[in-house]
Amino acid sequence: MKQLLAALAFFLMSYGAAAQSADADATFRQQINTFMDQWHKDAANADPVYFDKMAPNGIYIGTDKTEIWTRDQFKVWAKPFFDRKNAWSFTAIKRNVYFSANKSYAWFDEQLNTQMGICQASGVIRRTASGFEIEHYQLSLAVPNPLMEQFSKAVREFEAKPAAAQ
Repeated sequence: MKQLLAALAFFLMSYGAAAQSADADATFRQQINTFMDQWHKDAANADPVYFDKMAPNGIYIGTDKTEIWTRDQFKVWAKPFFDRKNAWSFTAIKRNVYFSANKSYAWFDEQLNTQMGICQASGVIRRTASGFEIEHYQLSLAVPNPLMEQFSKAVREFEAKPAAAQ
């Protein structure tokens, strides 16, 4: 009987710890989602705090093969958009968030509604003493598979032109 009670007590404590862990995980995921949603809103509102949410050595990779920037390079490139007080508007349709056991790093993939159509992105976020910062972000245009041959052909033709060689 004592063994049965001990096993039951162990089960209940384990279940309680798992439930607390699941709640903590869900809370952490929500924090990441809130952070990313606000980051996208910062761009839509051309709020310079957008760049503060990137790590000083953070990388942003855009949709063009030439668009690989550090945070400060990206800030220079984006200045004309932010100066006109209307940068770009990305709204998450779907986001998957994953993270390290100690929650010091999170990585995600997201589908976005943008002015370019549906895009996909992925990124890495680091948790710091002062909050989250984006270490790496990569944006990609989502090309439907039935259009891939036509799209690839257009890209090959464009890149074959001398002015496109970069």
